[in-house]
Amino acid sequence: RLSVPSGSVHALAISNDGQVLACGGTEGVKLWDINSRKELACSSHRHESRGTVSCAAWTLTRPTTAETLCYGTGLGYVVFLRRSVIDKRFQEICARRLGSGFEITCLSWDSTSSEANTRIALQSVFAVRLDNTVPKSVAFADNYDIYVFGLYDGKFIKLEGKDSTVVREFSCQSVIGHAAVNLKRGLFVVDNATDGFTMYRLEDEGEEPVRTFTTAVPSMLVPKQVAFGEEGRVVAGGSDNGLVYIFDRKAGELLETLRHANGGLTRDLNGRCTIASVSPAQGRGNTTIKLWTYDYAPRKASKT
Repeated sequence: RLSVPSGSVHALAISNDGQVLACGGTEGVKLWDINSRKELACSSHRHESRGTVSCAAWTLTRPTTAETLCYGTGLGYVVFLRRSVIDKRFQEICARRLGSGFEITCLSWDSTSSEANTRIALQSVFAVRLDNTVPKSVAFADNYDIYVFGLYDGKFIKLEGKDSTVVREFSCQSVIGHAAVNLKRGLFVVDNATDGFTMYRLEDEGEEPVRTFTTAVPSMLVPKQVAFGEEGRVVAGGSDNGLVYIFDRKAGELLETLRHANGGLTRDLNGRCTIASVSPAQGRGNTTIKLWTYDYAPRKASKT
């Protein structure tokens, strides 16, 4: 269990090696060593001028390259932090305000990239305006195309990675509070903000869902994070009733509930699954973050 002294938390991200937890919100970004539960030194402390941290993602271009944390803010800034090999502090290596400074609602990185630059140099590839769509989640496809998930209109949109041409588009028939993609299994799952989490196929010509993982009916319609775990064998998602739900992806049955939070995410690493959750603080009280870690037997993935 970790405690944030003040402010609300809007984003959690676990590093690809499962060692560091990044937490972002109204008080900027904080980082913890997951094993020791100690807060790590960080040089980025400009949240007053850059706005609330709205989303975060870890990037890793090569196993020999230090992991980099990228986060977006409510005032349109993208900031990169990387751990120094000298003093082990996380130092800001790049910060830029994009466009007109509107909120950055989601981030993703291409895990298949082979580039190994030790310095960050942002270059614009394309910019596209999606009418009536507020992106809530975004992910890369295997061929560099981009998946976009709309918050209020519930749209799933696939964009051509070179010029932003819309390749495919359909409505999930609900708002999308959050979305997660599993490329190996060709699936994505969304928080439908009503009765749970709904799973679809990425490239299926049809638009019917594979299944819905049903939870308790929410008392209020708030976005809840959802993620794949155990190499895609389970689906984990948050709630507004203090529980994190763990479902069997293939059978759809509820495997377990973890008591604590209204949001959760998972990170797999060599047979170990880590789940982090956070719930809002009451008034000016501390915000509590909980972590669960367990081992599982890795299997050869199948697209079923």
